[in-house]
Amino acid sequence: MLQAILFFFIVVAGTGGELCVSRAMKSIGEMHDFRPASLIRFVWRALHLRWMWAGITLMALGFFSLVGILSFDEVSFVVPFSALNYVAGALGARLFLGERITRSRWIGIATVTLGVTLVWWSKH
Repeated sequence: MLQAILFFFIVVAGTGGELCVSRAMKSIGEMHDFRPASLIRFVWRALHLRWMWAGITLMALGFFSLVGILSFDEVSFVVPFSALNYVAGALGARLFLGERITRSRWIGIATVTLGVTLVWWSKH
């Protein structure tokens, strides 16, 4: 049961964090100047966005869930299984960010899902 909860947080919180950070970054716009002063201003602006803090929080939850599960499960199982982040990321990008996802990307995501299923079956 603990394993399922931790995997849920790895996939959902980790991916949710990436989606929130992406939303924050898109609201700031592209960074064209990589000089130190410009970089500091860019980061300062990002740190004043709620989406950024939501993303950081969710990504931290996903990371510490990963650390927790690695304390008792095999890396050769955990890392491939966590590839479900790709599926969650694509669904979140479509639903939350309104991104268009091509057919070839969906085929790739289906392939990853098949691989995760094979890894899961190998454990059972």
